[in-house]
Amino acid sequence: MMKISRHVRNNMRLYGFDEGDIQSAISTPDKRESLEGKMAAIKSFAGRFSGYPLKVVYKNNGEILVITAYL
Repeated sequence: MMKISRHVRNNMRLYGFDEGDIQSAISTPDKRESLEGKMAAIKSFAGRFSGYPLKVVYKNNGEILVITAYL
């Protein structure tokens, strides 16, 4: 189960990505980083987002809580 913050939903509308893009970044990232109890997944999508990667910061405590996501 994935819970998405209001901040992320606003960025989804602004930058044009969706939940599928977030799930893809989390499940098969190009790069993963640990940040003070949180994880950051970074994934590039060929031909999308003007070449910028999607960065998703999340916590996984049995339920994935997406804290922020942006290009």
